[in-house]
Amino acid sequence: MPSPARSRPRLPRGRAADAALASGLFLVVGLGTLRSLIGAREEPWAITAANWVLIAVACGALYFSSRRPVAAASVAALATAVYYVTSAYDGPLLLAVVVALFLVAAAGRLHAAVVIAALCLIGTALGTIRGNGDVNQVALFMLTGWFVAMITLGGLRHSHLARARETEERAATQERLRIARELHDVVGHHLSLINVQSTAALRRLTKDPAAGADQATEALGAVKDASREALRELRATLGVLREAGEAAPTAPAPGLGRLGELTDAAGAAGLAVTVHRTGDTGPLPVEADLAAYRIVQESLTNVARHARATRADIHLDGDGGRLTVTVTDDGRGPAPDPARTGPPGSGITGMRERARALGGDLTAGPAPGGGFSVRATLPLARTTATEEPRR
Repeated sequence: MPSPARSRPRLPRGRAADAALASGLFLVVGLGTLRSLIGAREEPWAITAANWVLIAVACGALYFSSRRPVAAASVAALATAVYYVTSAYDGPLLLAVVVALFLVAAAGRLHAAVVIAALCLIGTALGTIRGNGDVNQVALFMLTGWFVAMITLGGLRHSHLARARETEERAATQERLRIARELHDVVGHHLSLINVQSTAALRRLTKDPAAGADQATEALGAVKDASREALRELRATLGVLREAGEAAPTAPAPGLGRLGELTDAAGAAGLAVTVHRTGDTGPLPVEADLAAYRIVQESLTNVARHARATRADIHLDGDGGRLTVTVTDDGRGPAPDPARTGPPGSGITGMRERARALGGDLTAGPAPGGGFSVRATLPLARTTATEEPRR
């Protein structure tokens, strides 16, 4: 049995919608002008035929409204003006002008819609002044109201679509930034470990090839594990960019449940890591769990890369409403490296943005007893982060 979503008729789009609009309008106007073909004659058949051509032109112009809205409205208005001047039968062809003005305003051409409407009103007013009995002052006032209403509705339609596009673009930008942070975390962390381990293996082999072989083998094994893990997480992160129909990644999102992998990798790099848990630290919402994991991962990466530390302490404190993550080390700061000329990394900024995205905050700086400390507070309920001025 087909689902309601599949059985629901789909409205035409693109040129099919333009054709449906022009055809439907021609049908409505034609039905309202049938008396020119039946009953007593008020004008010669040649004029009637010419006027039906004008009806077809005015309605058919709307077929091009999505591509050339101003030109379509101008043609419709001109054909309508000629029709009302030459025809002895008063039909509803003015609907073509009303619809055309709405489409021009909806396309964002508000000034053009106002100019076309003003020209139509001026022409109608001149006809009324010269003694046209079909249009009096009341009808002219009502016609002005119709034009103003349709232009206003078209402008509101354009504003609504513009806001929808802006919202969609903003969401796409935020998604790209999220993916960029994920890639930075995955690649930066594991490549840092690979760099540390490969450097250690090279140093040991250079100093004493015979005695350092076992230690170098252990370091290279850690390099192999880190590179394999980096590739796995990279595939999982890039899985969100897959096209529809492609196989989705099956790996779960990282969280504090995999904290042991981070501590083991840091230990293999020569950093002793201790984890302290107090309060209620789980289970956590997916967003908070991922953010806490990435903050710890980035903090340990910075310690291994810059701090010249021997140990690091991870404190996880949960009270049911929020989780506090603190990572401290006993480092002495970055080692001087004359070859390093690039700009400083953006790890702390990325961690802070992660915390703020959940409505929390993050501070980083020297610890009171020496070393460096990173402290993040993450609300566990879904909240909307407020925009703060960048400092």
